[in-house]
Amino acid sequence: MTISGTDEVRVTELEPSLWQLTIDRPAKRNSLSIAVRDAMADALDALAARADLKAVIVTGAPPVFSAGFDLREFEAAQTDEELNQRLWASSARWHETLRTFPLPLIASVNGAALAGGFDLATMCDLRICSASAVFGRPEVSWATPIYSIVRDLLGGAVARELAFTDRRIGADEALRLGLVSKVVPDDELAAATATWAREVLRAPVEGLRHTKALAIGGAKYATDAELVW
Repeated sequence: MTISGTDEVRVTELEPSLWQLTIDRPAKRNSLSIAVRDAMADALDALAARADLKAVIVTGAPPVFSAGFDLREFEAAQTDEELNQRLWASSARWHETLRTFPLPLIASVNGAALAGGFDLATMCDLRICSASAVFGRPEVSWATPIYSIVRDLLGGAVARELAFTDRRIGADEALRLGLVSKVVPDDELAAATATWAREVLRAPVEGLRHTKALAIGGAKYATDAELVW
């Protein structure tokens, strides 16, 4: 089976059982437009159907992971009802596809992971980041951030702080909080992510699918309740 991407979403087979999805929109700080979200969801749906798949690495083209949703589309949607409907349908599908992906997703955070980029990282199962990575939720100024995913990862106190403020978290603090499991020098991130992913590949695919199903079932994320702007 061939997995096709787009100019802005590259899908690459790194080795048997391991694929990588790269957001390739660096001039726009890898912002998550409707087209990018839909391409990501399409690619993940196709990857999920592969019998040989064990894990997917998710990353962004340098120098950022993702600065979040494309705000120009939100501005345009205020006066365009059709675009508004497409925007929210795309958002709901993107979040649900990531949340319910049946095998491990590994976020390789190579720079800023902000707003929707923060959500993307936290909806992955494992996170490794470069020393220059930074996490934040600037959308608190105009939107309702997703809360429960962060609560499940970090606990209620930190989740509340990050839902109410736009405090930025650097790589070292992210490691201390448990937001990421590893921090490596910027130029070692790709290799370190692949090495870590190979630890996941050692498990049988049936076990990975079973464990991921348990994780999905235990999550408290409520799509309709949380995606409110």
